[in-house]
Parts: sequence; C-alpha cells; structure tokens
Amino acid sequence: MDARQKIISILDQLNTVLVGKSAQVQDCVACLLAGGHLLIEDVPGVGKTTLAHALARTFGLQFSRVQFTADLMPSDLSGVAVFERSKEAFVFHPGPVFAQVLLADEINRASPKTQSALLEAMEEKQVTVEGETRALPSPFFVIATQNPHDQLGTYALPESQMDRFLMRISLGYPDRQAERQLLAGSDRRDMVTQLQPLLAADELQQLQLAVQQVHVADPLLDYVQDLIAATRSGRWFLQGLSPRAGIALVRAAQAQALISGRDYVAPDDVQAILPQTAAHRLIPVGDAGRGAVEQVRAMLEAVPLS
Repeated sequence: MDARQKIISILDQLNTVLVGKSAQVQDCVACLLAGGHLLIEDVPGVGKTTLAHALARTFGLQFSRVQFTADLMPSDLSGVAVFERSKEAFVFHPGPVFAQVLLADEINRASPKTQSALLEAMEEKQVTVEGETRALPSPFFVIATQNPHDQLGTYALPESQMDRFLMRISLGYPDRQAERQLLAGSDRRDMVTQLQPLLAADELQQLQLAVQQVHVADPLLDYVQDLIAATRSGRWFLQGLSPRAGIALVRAAQAQALISGRDYVAPDDVQAILPQTAAHRLIPVGDAGRGAVEQVRAMLEAVPLS
C-alpha cells in the first residue's frame, strides 16, 4: 500500500467517527504528518476529545489524556521523583506527558504556570524534572482542546505557547444531516474504542519523511514570502508572522500536497492551510470587524500570485 492509499484509509476511518467534518479531519491529519501540534478550539460537546482519541488510535500511537483544571500542577504533567525506602534512592515516576500523543483537554482551564509547563515539551520534545532532562517518546504530539475565551474559568494561552501549535481548527456544529446520523447512530466513544490502528510503528515516520520530500518550487516560496510580508505590513495585523511560523506554513502545505496525491506544493495548498496555520498567531488590526481567520482570508484575496 503506497502513501496515498494509506492516507485515504486513515481519512476514511476518521470520517466514520467525525461525521460531516471531512475538511477538519484532513487538517488534523496534515498537522500530524507535518510533525506539528494541534489546537482544537470550540464549545464543549462538538467532538473535540473524540477526534483527538480517534486520531491517536488510527495512527497507532500511545495515548495519554489529561483533564486540565485550575488546580493542575506542572508536576502532574511531567512526573515526580519519589524516595523509595527499599531502594534507598529517589525513583522518577513519569507523568502523562511521556506518551506519543498527549491530549491536553480544555487546556485553557489550567493556570498559566501549568500551561507554560508544556512549552519545553512541545518545542524541545523533552522535559526537565529536578534538574535532569528526560527525552519524550518519538513521535510526540500534543493535541490540545480549548474552550472559547468568554467561557467562565478559562485563561488565554500566552502568545509563546500559541506559536508552538502548528494549527488551530474549529469543528463547529454539525449540519442537519450529520446531526441526524449522530442522534440515530452508535455512541461515538464506543466507536473510538473499536478503531484499529492503520499504521505500523515505522510507517508514520515514513509518511513524515515523504512530507519533507514534497517539492517546493522557488515561485511558490516567493508567494509564501509575499503572504508573510503582508502579515507584517501593518495593514492587516498588529504583528506579522515569525520565521518559525513561515516554516510551519511550508511544512503544512507540503503535508496538504501529499494528502492530495501530489509530489509538489501548489498555491492552492498554501491557501487552503493558511487560516488554520496562521490565524492563531495573529491579532487583527483596528476595527475591521473581523476575527483573525476572516482577516487572513481577506488578506489572501488581496495578495496576488506572483
């Protein structure tokens, strides 16, 4: 089975659980194939946790879930060293962060101190506990869910942590036909437990290498740089995209191209992935009356293909 067939099988299986959300499911798969972390932002009850669990099972990855609450401490994530009298030594007990997929559920209900504890793990793929640095499993993905900021008991994520997420997506309410399937069908949680892994241990790594080998032509890079420059112009946003965000955009577009069955990145790939990759890193300027996603789309319309 080639890469294209594997990806189609992955998408088909995920779409049996997340009904009517094929575009968002494809974005999630692109994010994981690109090696990035994923933020799912929406109101409770629309399937954020179900999607995260389904992704981990379908990719065949070790999964750990942490419910973020106001009293969650950094050590609750990373683990602690406990003195064991039988060994007459401190023994490290790893926390849930030592998993290939960490579901940080309702991440913005935890305090900023605990949110910040994820920064090193997300960027360096390691954690430092009591002066000792410990490597995390490979691959390592954080899939975080987040409630809207206007809900009670939520804390906005700092910009430095938002920048660590390759993508932010929103599921939204299902349409009438999809909701009828949900109401009349099986419990989605039961369906998730029955999902079979579709990738062997090394196959995900092979797909990620295939993403990196997708060709990016110079004219395409010119277009990406034009878009990045537009975010920095002051016309659309208070601050523009960083070089790290630009690299993330290219990698996400490569993953999008691979999913589409191509070995090169087209402008359509960049345009399809830009709102999900860039909007959470940007603050719209002035009183445009638009959110960041709408502002990114307006900017896309204004920046010509070179």
